[in-house]
Amino acid sequence: MNSIQDTTNKKNLYLLIQLRWLAVIGQVVTILFVDLALGIALPLIEMAAVIVFLVALNVVSLLRYRSQDAVSNTELFLELLLDVAALTVQLYLSGGASNPFIYLYLLQVIIGAVLLEAWSIWALLGITSVCFIGLTTYNQPIAIPLQAGGGLSNLRTQGLFICFVLAASLLVFFVTRIDRNLRARDTYLARLRQQSAEEDHIVRMGLLASGAAHELGTPLATLSVILSDWQRMPMFREDGEVAQELQEMRSQLDRCKAIVTGILMSSGEARGEGTLRTSVNTFFDGLVDEWRAHRSPAWFDYENAFGADEAIVSDSALKQIVFNLFDNAVEASPRWLGVTLERRDDMIVLQVRDAGPGFDREVLDQFGKPYNSSKNRPGGGLGLFLVVNVVRKLGGTVTARNEITGGALVELALPLAALSPGEAGEADGA
Repeated sequence: MNSIQDTTNKKNLYLLIQLRWLAVIGQVVTILFVDLALGIALPLIEMAAVIVFLVALNVVSLLRYRSQDAVSNTELFLELLLDVAALTVQLYLSGGASNPFIYLYLLQVIIGAVLLEAWSIWALLGITSVCFIGLTTYNQPIAIPLQAGGGLSNLRTQGLFICFVLAASLLVFFVTRIDRNLRARDTYLARLRQQSAEEDHIVRMGLLASGAAHELGTPLATLSVILSDWQRMPMFREDGEVAQELQEMRSQLDRCKAIVTGILMSSGEARGEGTLRTSVNTFFDGLVDEWRAHRSPAWFDYENAFGADEAIVSDSALKQIVFNLFDNAVEASPRWLGVTLERRDDMIVLQVRDAGPGFDREVLDQFGKPYNSSKNRPGGGLGLFLVVNVVRKLGGTVTARNEITGGALVELALPLAALSPGEAGEADGA
């Protein structure tokens, strides 16, 4: 939350910088108009020095904004205090409290009320009030020509009107920009809350999967012992058809045990083998061969266009989500499935195409959300939900679209750095 507030403060500092540039331009125009057009003598050198100070302050503030450090509430408070000080000096040089622009103090207080914490707002209000009172006594009076007329022909009335228009215009500009910053912050917070809820959901699913894997270990081990006993019995060994079926059962049982082991490894239960290092081509070629051997799709086109191989760490979770993508695609398109592996800069890109009916518009609009599926069955949509979240954890993205020629395309993009042996080693050490 503090980092979000710091980011918002940094945006608000940039708004103050923009407002100060407008204030500088406004002061230059006003001073020249009063001195040249109205013929009212002003201490131009002193007032120009204040404007130079504001320009220098803005340059320093801009350098501060471009730094990587966070901006605190105290810094914003000091920025506004310096603006108040500059305004006070200008008013002191041009008639003090009798100057219609004295009401620009209200603009400073309103800006502070939007940007600052409570203690800073009250402090700013107290300081501007003291400055106002002081200017009623201490100021350099200016000679204003006597005027008989009233209404807008009166110089003071004109000054009040200009002050009103200037303050109102700056407030509209400032408040709209602040509102935009606040909306962006609220949107970001909502996205973080949604992401946190999704990650909590994944944690619960992971706990259930890990618990189920533990529970399945015992019956699988029992079945393995029974199958071994049956395969040694002469009555089963001599019957070729039964022996073949027992061998198939053994194969499927070994696969179940491998799946359970993979679940436990993904949840951190089994780390005895250490980190398994491999390469991009070896990893993806191997998982494609493994999936094809177990699923036996009618037609499977696989193209590895990655190029020069790169060392990575074998990730069982990544392997499972790729299997998930393949399973979804072959379910939608049993006759044909196309997979392409390529490299784009420092990204591993895996494209999975099918010749099925494509995604419904509602599914695409809510792609990656839990239980977002057109299959109308319990648990539908959890596969893609897990795919999106696992890839997001690795710093990648998953996108989906319907092809113009028919079918659907799901593209998985992963940064190589997320799977590099160095990154994995640091993560394990952490």
